[in-house]
Amino acid sequence: MSNTKAVGDQDWETEVLKSETPVLVDFWAEWCGPCRMVGPVVEEIAQEQAGSLKVLKLNVDDNPDVTRKYRVMSIPTLMVFSGGDEKKRIVGARGKSQLLAEVQEFLA
Repeated sequence: MSNTKAVGDQDWETEVLKSETPVLVDFWAEWCGPCRMVGPVVEEIAQEQAGSLKVLKLNVDDNPDVTRKYRVMSIPTLMVFSGGDEKKRIVGARGKSQLLAEVQEFLA
C-alpha cells in the first residue's frame, strides 16, 4: 500500500497550503528516470515520518497550474511547505539519508 497520496491543481490549496503538518511534495512524471529512482525513497520517508510529515506526489504532466506557479523547471523536484509557504526546494535525485537531512528541521 502506498504511503503517499496524489495531489493536483484542484486540491492543492486544501492538501498543501492549509495543512496543519509540514508537507513534502514530490513533483514527478511517468517518463522521468530519476523520478522513478526517488519514488521508493519518498515512499519510505512517508511511512517512517507518518504523523509528523505529510508526503504528496504531484504529476507535473497532469497538473500544469501548480507546476507553473512554483516554477518547477526540472524534475524530480521536492518541496517542503509549512504554514502555506514553500520553505525548502530540493532539485534532483537524492538518496534517503540526504533527503532526510534536508527535511529534518521540519519533522516534529
